[in-house]
Amino acid sequence: MTSHVMRSGRHVSPWLALAGFGAAAAAAALIGGLGVAGTASEYQSLEQPPWAPPSWLFGPVWTVLYAMIAVSGWLVWRRTGWSSALNWYAAQLVLNAIWTPIFFGAGQYGLALIDIVVLWVLIGVTIVKFRPISKVAAGLLVPYLLWVTYATALNAAIWSAN
Repeated sequence: MTSHVMRSGRHVSPWLALAGFGAAAAAAALIGGLGVAGTASEYQSLEQPPWAPPSWLFGPVWTVLYAMIAVSGWLVWRRTGWSSALNWYAAQLVLNAIWTPIFFGAGQYGLALIDIVVLWVLIGVTIVKFRPISKVAAGLLVPYLLWVTYATALNAAIWSAN
């Protein structure tokens, strides 16, 4: 492994790049975190299906998922530099970041459902685009896709009940 990767005519440290992908995932998490600050009681007050998780579970799950998302993007970047596959990655990360403020901040459960359905599609496209580049990177996104599948069903159930 070389200590620096050539990108756009410049040498970029892979560790600096990993930090950048980590910062991007952390920014999405922060935007989401700001969107849920003080909303645990709101979540508890919603009419929810019996299979809804407790609010405390979201933080640990998302922490692990965001770490996997960051490493996944970084692995692809290591092989391709910024590529069209990473455009899909960036688009899904933006939709991820805005879901929480839409759902909790604005209380727009239907609009949040549209966002999360499109997010789900973009995660799937990202996995498909990543797979030929790095099977590990694609595989790191599978738990994320599964969690978003569950979250989509939960969003739909809450929207329907509320």
